[in-house]
Amino acid sequence: MKKILSYPLSVISYIFFFITLAVFHLIQWISLKLGGYYAHKKSVDIFNFFLMRCLDVTGARFSFENSHDIPVEKPCIFVANHQGMYDIPLIIWYLRDHHPKFVSKKELGKGIPGISFNLRHGGSVLIDRKNPRESLTKMGKFADYLKETNRSAVIFPEGTRSRTGHPKKFAVRGMQILFKKMPDAMVVPLTINNSWKLFQHGLFPLGLGVHFKLKVHKPIPVSSDDPDSLIALVERTIISDIK
Repeated sequence: MKKILSYPLSVISYIFFFITLAVFHLIQWISLKLGGYYAHKKSVDIFNFFLMRCLDVTGARFSFENSHDIPVEKPCIFVANHQGMYDIPLIIWYLRDHHPKFVSKKELGKGIPGISFNLRHGGSVLIDRKNPRESLTKMGKFADYLKETNRSAVIFPEGTRSRTGHPKKFAVRGMQILFKKMPDAMVVPLTINNSWKLFQHGLFPLGLGVHFKLKVHKPIPVSSDDPDSLIALVERTIISDIK
């Protein structure tokens, strides 16, 4: 019965989703042209709030757990497991004070209204996984941008999302570059739970009653350990809370 009910509710949710993409693509464009970075950033925050609200019809809930003080006076490197595309609205909305910028594959930089526009113009970096040399250069420039602007990086070291919630092996090269170039930053492990359940049947129908959870772990100074040891600690911390 639950799966049968998910078909009409998924249709309604997707209608809201595509309307939100189209409307906020235009809002972002206007905000960027007339108000610059900060107006655009504000529109992106609101955009992602409404993307989350598109799932209300499916009975989705969102929880944010953070008992730590995350500094806003210096850049942070948020490192998270990756379970689905709704990981991104969770992070953008709940961590909006830190100006999160994403390390994303270049294919997402075009073709998706609203989302592609933000990736191209909002400060994120788009990398070509088939061109490691170019990717390393872009990551270095990305780190320089974050230091200059006091903004924060978000990296999903699994590369691709886990379709079952079980974590994939972390790739370390991107984190190594950020840690080396940003020694004064804080690395903040994030654990995401249940996001994969939204697409447990594929893109359609959507899973009903998903409780998305985002947990922030204790921030760690990048300078506190050598990069490889720090990466191992971050990976253990994230994985230890995946349910």
